[in-house]
Amino acid sequence: MLIELRIRDFAVIDDLTLELGAGLNVLTGETGAGKSIIVDALALLLGERASSEDVRAGAERARVEAVFDIASSPEVSAQLAELGIQDEDGLLILRREVQAEGRNRAWVNGSPATAGTVGTLGARLVDLHGQHDHQTLLRRSAQRDILDAFAGAQGEVAAVQEAFERFRAARETLEARRERLRELEREGDFLRHQLREIEAAGLEPDEEDRLDAEAERLAHSQELAREVARVHEVLYGDDDAVSDRLAGMARTLEREARLDPRLEPILELVRPALDTVQEAGRRAGDYASDVEHDPGRLQEVEQRRELLFKLKRKYGPDLEDVIRTGRELAAQVRELDDADADLTALQEACDRARSTLQEAAAALSERRRQAASELGRRVEELLPGLGMQDGVVEIGLLAEDQIGRHGAEGVEFRVSLNAGFEPRGLARVASGGELSRVMLALKAVLAEVDDVPTLIFDEIDAGVGGAVAHGVAQTLARVAEHHQVFVITHLPQLASRARSHLLVEKTTRGGVAATRVERLEDADRVVEIARMLGGDPESSASLEHARALLKGELRSAG
Repeated sequence: MLIELRIRDFAVIDDLTLELGAGLNVLTGETGAGKSIIVDALALLLGERASSEDVRAGAERARVEAVFDIASSPEVSAQLAELGIQDEDGLLILRREVQAEGRNRAWVNGSPATAGTVGTLGARLVDLHGQHDHQTLLRRSAQRDILDAFAGAQGEVAAVQEAFERFRAARETLEARRERLRELEREGDFLRHQLREIEAAGLEPDEEDRLDAEAERLAHSQELAREVARVHEVLYGDDDAVSDRLAGMARTLEREARLDPRLEPILELVRPALDTVQEAGRRAGDYASDVEHDPGRLQEVEQRRELLFKLKRKYGPDLEDVIRTGRELAAQVRELDDADADLTALQEACDRARSTLQEAAAALSERRRQAASELGRRVEELLPGLGMQDGVVEIGLLAEDQIGRHGAEGVEFRVSLNAGFEPRGLARVASGGELSRVMLALKAVLAEVDDVPTLIFDEIDAGVGGAVAHGVAQTLARVAEHHQVFVITHLPQLASRARSHLLVEKTTRGGVAATRVERLEDADRVVEIARMLGGDPESSASLEHARALLKGELRSAG
């Protein structure tokens, strides 16, 4: 609910604060006093395009701020949470500023935001009807939502949306797999050729290092045999080999150590040296005799290395990359080989999802068909009392080419306000006053299901008087039982029904026009309604007439 509206330096308004309550709030005043400017300011807050012309002459910026009680609007609180914004003790404060040089800014509860975000939040809380583009009920999406709410089809709507998302996901998965397989099929022969080439090589992760070492050994086998044999001779094989000389030294130390035990430590060092030299010499001999000199094997190794080099150049750069590519190719070939089974399973899943969507959409369509005629009939019944005796209302269901997330059809509210004319879409109703009263009739019927808490009507009484004025007042009072209603009006019948009556007056401050608003009570309210009745507001007859309206004793005065 809108509890406070603050406007500063907007058009002819210098500084204005409106405090609004529940039920019916009316704004009255002489023509030109600035009543519609207040609605213009609200429209700016709800997303209307900002203009530097909105800034009051001589001011740097215009500011519009609205305070809402959102304690009964959990969806707004949820949206704030998604934006990372905390509510202010159950309050939502929206603000827009327009600077004289054309820049504009917006805030939500003091946090900077885009004008779009402010407008989206405001649209959840305020429905503005008048000569503005921001008229929710002119949008077919809103008409669809209204019909679904009237039909009590929230469950069917949710089922269609869920089924549609599942069908879309299944369809996208199927199409993605088909496209993937088309790509694979275009390269199928080449993929298989590459896989055969890699698999035929029988690659092992560490064989490249082994081959390099073996090739090096085979290429130098003669040198290795010669040089290691020489080591064997020097250490162990010659008559004057190192091992023989160490053995003689060991014997000498053993003999002399009997004379001087201090030589024992030296002997203990020579003995293991002798053992080591003898073992090294024997092993060198074994190696030299076993060195393989095999030109045929060397050729095989070099051919294998050349094969690995070619594979790395094609699939590398490293052997691990070649092996990994082989695994990937194998997976792609398996994917091709299993394509028919995969596509069949995915197609079946898609068909099941489509069937579920069709069933859900059919159930929603049936609820809409049942509700459309009832909603049209109930709205049509109210039109004569609102001055449209020949009014006809139809709720059209427009079949879509395909079932979407909102069902199998669009919704269009159509009206004819003159006998002999075919009903047309609401957006094509020419008269602003008639359009507002059609909206009022809709709101009266939908009052119990419409979740927008605040309704604002501008020029709803254009060209209305007499009994029609009584009908408009009665209908608005009915809507105000379920919503906060804010009306700019010239009708005394309507003003007399208000719970809160605000008077707009134009004054002059410092030689510049300004608008002020005063809350009327008791005698002041009687005088204003007497003025609205068209007589002399100070005459006893006009004042008595006004008192009668306020007491509900006279509902059809013109």
